[in-house]
Amino acid sequence: MENHPLPASPPLDRRAELSEFLRSRRARLKPEDVGLPDFGRHRRVPGLRREELAQLAGVSVAYYTRLEQGNGRNVSAEVLDSIARALRLSDAEHAHLTHLAKPKSHKKKPSARQQQVRSSLRQLLDTMDGVPAYVVGRRSEILAWNRMAAALFGDWAELPAAERNWARLVFLRPDYRDLFVDWEQKAIDIVCALRMDAGCYPDDPRLSALVGELSVKSEEFRRLWATHDVKEKSHGVKRLHHPLVGDLSLNFESFRLTDDTDQSLLTYHAEPGSPSADSLRLLASWGTDAAHTVPSA
Repeated sequence: MENHPLPASPPLDRRAELSEFLRSRRARLKPEDVGLPDFGRHRRVPGLRREELAQLAGVSVAYYTRLEQGNGRNVSAEVLDSIARALRLSDAEHAHLTHLAKPKSHKKKPSARQQQVRSSLRQLLDTMDGVPAYVVGRRSEILAWNRMAAALFGDWAELPAAERNWARLVFLRPDYRDLFVDWEQKAIDIVCALRMDAGCYPDDPRLSALVGELSVKSEEFRRLWATHDVKEKSHGVKRLHHPLVGDLSLNFESFRLTDDTDQSLLTYHAEPGSPSADSLRLLASWGTDAAHTVPSA
């Protein structure tokens, strides 16, 4: 699969991101959702009006308007908390709002160096025999994986380093669309994670370039990116259609590493005694030979 680099992209506009995020969260609420009366008046825009949101948050309309226009300078954590409650934000959305409004209070600039995975973590991956596992970092980059992950998802070692990226795989490669039974949900999860990264690191040129590339090449990505949705998914069930062993239903767990690397360890396992458990054992017995037949360009 050839990778034609795109021209360097400018950093994401943090003020525009803050403005659009607040507008999108306000638009999804109705007066009755937050206990306000709705007298059937014609509403020119969907969702709450600015003055209604300001009333709920206990701030002036002018103050909230400045914030929604992208001016988060000097906004206090207490005001952001009030606005988050008024907008019914989730924990992930609340964190995203704080990142956008107060960028200097939470993160350092991303290092220009390649993301590194500790050698002890790589050793742990290798000892997880029979359990597909991998480490993912910023920008949805796949940084390390074990033999079972290669057998399940494809041998990422055969790809150029720039292509070892969940966003590029899911949005730009048809074989991964076939692999995930609920491709739309997988795509949503990836975009939500990238949005979180964009809130933390709006000045990351590699993230801006990735967003720009996907926006040019994928209509589905453009549609999902425009929703401004963010969330963190730490566990769940993933259904796959593997070209060798057929359908699998696997439980996944995501463990955020706590050493400020923006990395997570993801593992997949099947219910004991289930057909999916038998299928994983088959993949384990085939080993790396199976990996060479799973999604390839």
